[in-house]
Amino acid sequence: MKARLVQDGIFTLIEDITQTIEAPEHGFYWIDADVDDLTILQPLFHLHELAVEDCLTEEEQRPKIELYDTHYFIVVNSIRFDDEEIFLRALNIFLGKHYIITVTRQKINELRALKPVLWEEEVGAPDRFLYHLIDLVVDNYTNVGDRIEAKIEKLEEDILMNTKKSHLNEIIGLRSEILWLKKVLVPQKEVIATLNRKELRLISDPLKKYFGDIYENAVKISENFDTFRDLMANLREAYQSSLSNRANEIMRIFTALTTIFMPLTFITGIYGMNFEHIPGIHWEYGGVAAVILMFVIGISMFVLFRKKGWL
Repeated sequence: MKARLVQDGIFTLIEDITQTIEAPEHGFYWIDADVDDLTILQPLFHLHELAVEDCLTEEEQRPKIELYDTHYFIVVNSIRFDDEEIFLRALNIFLGKHYIITVTRQKINELRALKPVLWEEEVGAPDRFLYHLIDLVVDNYTNVGDRIEAKIEKLEEDILMNTKKSHLNEIIGLRSEILWLKKVLVPQKEVIATLNRKELRLISDPLKKYFGDIYENAVKISENFDTFRDLMANLREAYQSSLSNRANEIMRIFTALTTIFMPLTFITGIYGMNFEHIPGIHWEYGGVAAVILMFVIGISMFVLFRKKGWL
């Protein structure tokens, strides 16, 4: 657990956590904690027991905002994409009048990226901290959306160039993750909409329009994921169509080869019959002539099929 006094974007480490109970003359306190630290923080800041219980649960958290007398409890999901799988990590936030507490189980990239933003913007209030943090979370969804779109385009190109059975597993896996993220985005939009529209005493009125801008970005992201879902359906159709075309191509080649060998089989069948009088059977060069005739017929049919585009 780290406690910092934030004054116009300048950080000062606080050694004694009890010092954060009283409001500072200027700025606010940011306490970055893990779930085990809640046993200390709950009695100090009178955090609601239900909110603390939500932090302690190991189940996946649904984004939400709960309003209590002295503080707000906000849950948003940070996203990470490693090209193979998408991970969501719960970011629990307690917003008070002179403090903000972030509680996580794993490292959250947005918290590390937030520090230079706070310094550059000279942030000195906890609601401004909350705005920049949620803005980074939503921006990360945009980045992941761009990477998913690039992966869909590459997958489409691979399917068109060389269809493989493994492509179907990729399509199914990516589509499942897109649908899963779509379900997560709906409650996350509701949280941001609440911060934008509802009268909240711990959030200043001028800041509401900024949350409105984040909400618009969240709506765009949600619409993009709707598009990704449709693209995955089209991609599956392209995969099935490519397999059908490939099967038709193979059948066409087999049919052409069978047709080419039909006259050859006819000739060999005649000369394989047990009749005494067969044209050319006693000719010295009869066998060679028959082979040449079959070769000429086969080549001629092959050239004819290629000319008509059947091969």
